[in-house]
Amino acid sequence: MAKVSTEPRSGKRGTVVILDGPYGQVERPRVPVKNPRTPAQQTVRGNLARMAARWRTLKEEQRAAWIARARQTPSRPRLGQSGPLTGLQLYIKINCARAAIGLDPVDTPPDPPKFASNPVGALTITNTDGDIAIQLKVPRAPAHPVMVLATAPCSAGVSRPRRFTLLGTLPAPTSGVSDITGLCVARYGVPPVRTRIFIRTRQVADGWEDLPKETTAVVPAA
Repeated sequence: MAKVSTEPRSGKRGTVVILDGPYGQVERPRVPVKNPRTPAQQTVRGNLARMAARWRTLKEEQRAAWIARARQTPSRPRLGQSGPLTGLQLYIKINCARAAIGLDPVDTPPDPPKFASNPVGALTITNTDGDIAIQLKVPRAPAHPVMVLATAPCSAGVSRPRRFTLLGTLPAPTSGVSDITGLCVARYGVPPVRTRIFIRTRQVADGWEDLPKETTAVVPAA
């Protein structure tokens, strides 16, 4: 892997991939992406295909409404740049987010909500004689459903997470704590001692998502 000294770039270029690293942009050989076709992957792909097909069934005025709303909705910044979404992109973004928390799709664009601050706090991991508990501090009940995403357990020395996977929605907190052990174990198995887990949470309202909030912890020895 080599550091890039030219102007900022991103993505695939021939036989290499350019991406952000801890000390700037780096370039590495392009390798085939693993495709284990897990149930989670298949669910996401199924939702994408279903919403793309559903877009074609909308009435012309409904598509026009999505296009108009999309012009006011910027994409996530990449290399410091951002631009408006297309109507199709916004339609899929909203309805796939709704599908992820068990809501039906909508045919007209909902108004963007005003999110309160995300109440999900620090991640804590305990190990009691080999019984590992993974919990999030939640001092007050969220006003909106919260999606929980996580990385696979990695080296404790890792400081920048790579890939997050949606685990599900945040379980209702009890006494200021939400237990996500079941969500994590169902996706990645019991995490090994001295590995690190990154958790990201996002509030969702009518398919709109707020900015992600991140926390991390290391699995302690018993």
